[in-house]
Amino acid sequence: MNQSDKQKEDLSEIFVQVKDIDEQIYCLIIDILRKAKISDCIGFLSNIDNQKKLDAQLKVHQDLGIINFKKMTNIIQQIQDHNFNKYNYSEEIYIDLKKDLIKNISKQQKIIQFFLFLIRLTAFDQTLIQCGSNSLHLLVEMKVELGNQNFENIKVYNTSLVGANFVRCNLSGSQFENVDISGLNLNGAKLFNCKWKNIKIQMLNILKGHTQAVLSVCFSPDSSTLASCSGDKSIRLWDVKTGEQKSKLDGHTSTVYSVCFSPDGDTLASGSDDMSIRIWDAKTGKQKFKWDGHFSFVKSIFFSPDGTLLSSGSREKAIRLWDVKTGKIKFKLNGHSDCVLSVSFSPDGTTLASGSRDKSIRLWNIKTGKQKYKLDGHFSSVNSLCFSTDGQKLASGSSDKFINLWDVKTGQQKYKLDGPFSSVNSVCFSTEGQKLASGSDDSSIHMWDVKTGIQYYTLDVCFSPDGATLVSGGYDNSIRLWDVKTGLQKFKFNGHTNWVQSVCFSPDGTSLASGSSDKSIRLWDVQTRKDNSYQDMQQQFQSNFIRESQNINFTILLISKQKLFQAQGAQIYKGEFVNQQGIGLKHYLNNQEVQFWITMKNYNKIEYLIILNYIAIINTKYQIINKLFLNFNQISAFFQFINFKFSNQI
Repeated sequence: MNQSDKQKEDLSEIFVQVKDIDEQIYCLIIDILRKAKISDCIGFLSNIDNQKKLDAQLKVHQDLGIINFKKMTNIIQQIQDHNFNKYNYSEEIYIDLKKDLIKNISKQQKIIQFFLFLIRLTAFDQTLIQCGSNSLHLLVEMKVELGNQNFENIKVYNTSLVGANFVRCNLSGSQFENVDISGLNLNGAKLFNCKWKNIKIQMLNILKGHTQAVLSVCFSPDSSTLASCSGDKSIRLWDVKTGEQKSKLDGHTSTVYSVCFSPDGDTLASGSDDMSIRIWDAKTGKQKFKWDGHFSFVKSIFFSPDGTLLSSGSREKAIRLWDVKTGKIKFKLNGHSDCVLSVSFSPDGTTLASGSRDKSIRLWNIKTGKQKYKLDGHFSSVNSLCFSTDGQKLASGSSDKFINLWDVKTGQQKYKLDGPFSSVNSVCFSTEGQKLASGSDDSSIHMWDVKTGIQYYTLDVCFSPDGATLVSGGYDNSIRLWDVKTGLQKFKFNGHTNWVQSVCFSPDGTSLASGSSDKSIRLWDVQTRKDNSYQDMQQQFQSNFIRESQNINFTILLISKQKLFQAQGAQIYKGEFVNQQGIGLKHYLNNQEVQFWITMKNYNKIEYLIILNYIAIINTKYQIINKLFLNFNQISAFFQFINFKFSNQI
């Protein structure tokens, strides 16, 4: 047995031993070490008196506790003497050893918790820094969820954390040295008094991803997978939790316009400019079928609620209904005289609606393939259709700037909603069916009362599953969330650098995906999270002049051709951030919007004077900059404004 095999075997055997350790011990030990300022972990744990005290605090059977402490002390001692605590396991020579190790431990939660314990031990015990650093590297390699963790005062030396997702982590007091942080996500992280030296950061690491505009995104029914399609002819499946590309679906020979999951999530359908529809196994990414039948590009596809049928609309005027099981065309629905732009099944699956450039809407009987009604009322292309959740109403949006509401049973028009000032591209019912939202070319969203046809308000489109929130994406590169009840904007998400073409809520309503012409997909956390992290800063300076934001919103996952370092909404107080060339990284972090904000328009005259008084206490206005701010241009402008407006009162 060579030395590498022996090291691999020994290390695996060491880690397997932690399966019997009570995980409560980890938190207890960390708390004791912190309070008592202990710097020798093994020495502390080896002491019998300490073991008994810890055992009593655990409030478990005495013998079990002592056995656990003795066993854990022995495990830590073995790791301390192992190469795992001597060498950088992110180096190339350890690739094979690491792959085998990860294969054996990746799904063992006990070992993952032990790794987190080793990482936190580095805050106290200098002799365990390398094994803690290697543990963190392995967790990153295994794509373990690291967001919202407390890593205060940890020490990480000589490793790679490329692509690590530290969203909302507390890294205050951390010391990084000779660490590759390329592609790190520090959005919302707390970075007080950090000392990061000899840091390696590559602004752009090329990954496999879309190379042209992302045209459509779609969540799987269980919210675990995101499908995207693009002008680059490919479809990609992404792990929503990690952002890892699960598979790249190649087969189409031209732009892919639309993707849609089957209701059970096992199948993905795609429609393309190459005139074909492809059916994919969503789990393996393998193409199951290629359906040919259209004679022009396939613009829209839609599964029936039971997943047995797939409808497709094309420029060739006809709609096709496919039997998903056999791949045969069940019906070819003829009637439109121009390109079919949208198709939609009723909730009960008995009716299909289609909208066309010929200005008409057709309702089709799915069982017979016969046309039930032809709905005339628009004066231009019908761009979007949506059934209400009870299936009794159909909304249509058109380039004629009108929205029509139809009675599905009778085919009669109930209302013509006149409000948008440009082409209506999207319509969407709320979950309870009482409200209708419409999106237009003029970047506006209108909200309507379905019963009366009266407009509630106009917003500058897709409802959340609970119907309480509306999302919009637009040409200004932003994504906006709106409160359905009030019409007020709740959040604005910034991050895309080009037109946001597609937005989609996850079925559980906790995440939002967006696809953009900037060739990236972003995943956003749409749950309201109260952020009290500014309070520590305020207490330190005994001032409440920073008007804290109740919610910090940012990308929690970026799926892009380029792996970008992110630090939007991170909080910095003092600290050093220096790369391998000795160049400070604060300016780069500043460009990532790592800063505290003073928004001048939010303050009245009295508040300005309070701020000025506070500045006087600090002695000089530039001293407070060094303590709180990284955005020098903004602060300089702030002081110029203050001095100009209130110079007589200083």
